[in-house]
Amino acid sequence: MRRFLVVIEKCENNYSAYSPDLLGCIATGKTREETEKNMHEAIQFHLEGLREDSLPIPKQTSFAEYVAV
Repeated sequence: MRRFLVVIEKCENNYSAYSPDLLGCIATGKTREETEKNMHEAIQFHLEGLREDSLPIPKQTSFAEYVAV
């Protein structure tokens, strides 16, 4: 099992998500929960495509950290 950082952003009318380690892999949804589900499916689809094309699966290089100021 692999783990990838997913960034979820609140937009004006919905949510959007992306993974910095999986270029082009994005998802949207009306709620945060729907967006998380859609992103999970998008990552699975993205990885299946990489495997079918015999391309390497990127390693996780991104991380997140909260900074208190």
